[in-house]
Amino acid sequence: MILNASPEVFIGLLVALVVGTTFHEFSHAFFADQLGDHRPRAMGRVSLNPLHHLDPMGTLFFLLAGFGWGKPVMVNAYALRPGRSGMAWVAAAGPIANLVVATVTAVIFRGADMTGVFDTSSGAFVGRVLLWIVEFNIILGLFNLLPIPPLDGYNLVLPFLPLQTAITVQRYAQYGVLILLLLVLLPQLGGGVSPLAWLFDVARSITGLLIGA
Repeated sequence: MILNASPEVFIGLLVALVVGTTFHEFSHAFFADQLGDHRPRAMGRVSLNPLHHLDPMGTLFFLLAGFGWGKPVMVNAYALRPGRSGMAWVAAAGPIANLVVATVTAVIFRGADMTGVFDTSSGAFVGRVLLWIVEFNIILGLFNLLPIPPLDGYNLVLPFLPLQTAITVQRYAQYGVLILLLLVLLPQLGGGVSPLAWLFDVARSITGLLIGA
């Protein structure tokens, strides 16, 4: 439960959530707009204002259970260029944005570390917030690449399947949320190891590489 975390962890994760979700959803909207679907722009989603992208219930779930979501960007796949593959570009934009945010934040962290900004207690606090932004964005990017609906990985893979296969797969998309809930909640309900432990391990390794740890 994030609400029980120490103040620096709580603030670090909250900042990471706002930054990560905002850039993730903005990128979906921006690429959809550039590829011909202007509905996201009309709905105010081509914006870096966090209030346009944070979902109140998704944020609350994140604070309570460490698992949440942002407002999904509504995209009309039939309005995109160049056809079905356009949806793949829009889907990929979100996770890529998170990896870019993580990389840029890691560069800032390294620069501050080299100049001794983190020597004071306040500086160390800022450093921990930056680390959370890096790691959370990597986790968010990797998690969304899982090919499970409604995650981005599903919409990234679907356009490249044969049309008839894609139609068959879409019939079962409604069960994707149940699978995700099981993946997230199973360790807490059963007290076992998370099926996503490998993802967090990979995220930590990438974070270490980016910050030079």
